[in-house]
Amino acid sequence: MSNIRITKQFSFETGHALYGYDGKCKNVHGHSYKLSVTVIGSPITDRSNVKFGMVIDFSDLKKIVKEEIVDQFDHATVFNQTTPHIELANELKDRGHHVILVDYQPTSENMVVDFAERIIGRLPSGISLFSLKLQETESSFAEWYASDNI
Repeated sequence: MSNIRITKQFSFETGHALYGYDGKCKNVHGHSYKLSVTVIGSPITDRSNVKFGMVIDFSDLKKIVKEEIVDQFDHATVFNQTTPHIELANELKDRGHHVILVDYQPTSENMVVDFAERIIGRLPSGISLFSLKLQETESSFAEWYASDNI
């Protein structure tokens, strides 16, 4: 049976700041992120299976990505937990804001690595993460490919 790639796209709004950066992104700001998730596998051949002919049900993939990424990062502000932004993060938390502290600089490059790890841990047997594309702006994005990370 052939391997087939299945892609589902997601959108979410997230704020962040890049502490120590020498450009505008050192300031707290946000993006309308677009995330494309591509998995690979063989379509189910068991005719008695309700998912017959599918690599993975799009709704199953959606559930994984929503729970691991969209529901957590949408309308949150992400800060590196090891920078002085921690004071701002704590202030925002105290005021009821949704803040995520990560152990990396929250660039698109690092976020896409984090997202890959979260998704891989949830995929069913026989399905592999092929690639992720995290689009930060209309013309800027980071991509993660399994083949680059063997």
